[in-house]
Amino acid sequence: MTRRLAVKIGSALLITDDGQLRQDWLEALAADVAALMASGWQVVLVSSGAIRLGLDALGLAQGAKRLGDAQAAAALGQIRLAQGYRDAFAQLGLKAAQVLLTLEDSEQRRRYLNARTTLLTLLNAGHIPIVNENDTVATEEIRFGDNDRLAARVATMVGAELLVLLSDVDGLYTRSPGEAGAEHLAEVNAITAEIQAMAAAHRDPRSRGGMATKLMAAQIATRSGCALRIAEGRKAGALGQLMAGELRSTLFTAQATPQRARAAWISGVLKPTGQLSIDAGAIKALRAGKSLLPAGVLASTGQYGRGDCLSIVDEQGREVARGLSLYDASEAEQLYGLHSDAIEGVLGYSHGN
Repeated sequence: MTRRLAVKIGSALLITDDGQLRQDWLEALAADVAALMASGWQVVLVSSGAIRLGLDALGLAQGAKRLGDAQAAAALGQIRLAQGYRDAFAQLGLKAAQVLLTLEDSEQRRRYLNARTTLLTLLNAGHIPIVNENDTVATEEIRFGDNDRLAARVATMVGAELLVLLSDVDGLYTRSPGEAGAEHLAEVNAITAEIQAMAAAHRDPRSRGGMATKLMAAQIATRSGCALRIAEGRKAGALGQLMAGELRSTLFTAQATPQRARAAWISGVLKPTGQLSIDAGAIKALRAGKSLLPAGVLASTGQYGRGDCLSIVDEQGREVARGLSLYDASEAEQLYGLHSDAIEGVLGYSHGN
């Protein structure tokens, strides 16, 4: 089974105080990622930094005061950021791909599926997706700094087993780091009111997100079966040290595996959008852990879209399973009884099997 890792990189790690890209740090990160890939991991990166890289070009070294300034800075900085990643990975014979997303892309089902397909295609081809918030069009994300939550969405989108938040702090403390009596927490197994209060006590005026959004990311990730680590990443090679168990961090443990979390969500949908009737051969395949293919579908009811939950019934109308449709109702109606290799010929495209 493929192991997937998502890594969020804070802008304080990538960008110097005078607004320059830390290319040496980026090259060390690329080396860490290459080593992880060689050991069997697929890696997706979620990167901050575009706005800070573009501020200097606008003459706004002290920061953007208007939303339009931040968006313009993002447009300028994004090119520099993408170039830095491309160069760092190219030296190692690897290809980086840029994917621009907002939280909306992870919350609207059709856009979520399109983004997921793109990311998985890149990962399975051996490339490294570099996900950035589309700050040139986003508004709320710029004001509140949601890259931590975006990283959690991306991690669950690709079925990652671990999300690493590389930041300028080495984890969660019982109170603000540096205060008397502050204790570092190595592991958090449940996000309680007490844990939330600890996160609220972390104060960093330089950060748009801070520990509060990291805790939100942990809630999203762990509920979906993805563990999360918060680690201090300012030193070159921090990711490799963390994955080798040599760097202090806070681990938020997953509540289930990604597969079980997804299955639980599907089975818990109260009202499936549509229904498929399938033959005995398809039922046998499902019980063996295989996907439902068009050849085994006899009929359907309901107006459903791609990604909607469907009730799967036998010829007597008894529910035998639930699943998510790869096609909407109008597309699916053209495919019943056909072999999978005929899909592209009928529709002109295929979403996979």
